[in-house]
Amino acid sequence: MDQLKRQAAARALEEVRDGMQLGLGTGSTAKHFVELLGERVAAGLKVIGVPTSEATRADAERCGVPLTTLDEIDHLDITVDGADEIDPELNLIKGGGGALLREKIVAAASDRMIVIADDSKWVPTLGKFPLPIEVIPFGLGATRHAIEKAFAACGVSGQMAVRKAKDGHVFVTDGGHWIVDAQLGRIADPASLARALSAIPGVVEHGLFIGLASSAVLAGGEGIRVIERRKPKGD
Repeated sequence: MDQLKRQAAARALEEVRDGMQLGLGTGSTAKHFVELLGERVAAGLKVIGVPTSEATRADAERCGVPLTTLDEIDHLDITVDGADEIDPELNLIKGGGGALLREKIVAAASDRMIVIADDSKWVPTLGKFPLPIEVIPFGLGATRHAIEKAFAACGVSGQMAVRKAKDGHVFVTDGGHWIVDAQLGRIADPASLARALSAIPGVVEHGLFIGLASSAVLAGGEGIRVIERRKPKGD
C-alpha cells in the first residue's frame, strides 16, 4: 500500500514546474509527495510551499523544501493532498489526520487541487469513512444538537464521538479546536450536507470537500489512473 501511495505522489510531481507555489497536504500519501519534492528541490527545482499542518511543515523543513504562508502570498498554483474517500464527482472526505481546516483553506487558495491516493480510497458514495467535523469546544452540546438536526434534514444519521488522541485525551487540532467524527455510512447528497454543516455557528469546518479537487491520481495493482473532474455545462 505504501508503494502505491508513493507511485501516486510521483505521478502528481510530474505536474510541478519551476517557479510554482504549492500547497503541501497532510497525511501518509502527502508525506511521500513532500519527500519526492525535496529530492527535486535538491536537484535544482525552484518552488515554494505552504504546509497544511505542523507535521507537514516539519517534513518539508527536513526535506529542504522552502516554505511560506498564505499571509505572504495569496495564491497557489497547485495543492497536492491525500483523501480518506473520493467519489466519482471528485467530492472528498478529508480530515482523518485532523488537518481539514488548514487543508481546505489551502485548497481553496489554489488554481488546482490534485488528490493522490491508493485506489482503495475510490468509493461510489461517500460516507463509510467517518466524517470529521471540526468544532469549537464551547457549547459543544448545543453544537452537537444542531449537527443532528442538520443530519436529519439531509436524510443521514449516525453516531458521533469526540475524537481522542493516542494518549486518551481529547484530540486538539493545530487551530486549537476539537473534532467530532460522525459514522454516517452513506451520504447521498454531500453538497447539501456540506452547506447545512457550514451554517452551524459552532462548526469551524467539516471534512466534505465539494468542488475543490480538479483531478485525482489513483495508484492500484493495474497501474495509475488519473480522473479529471467533469466541468458543469457552460464552464
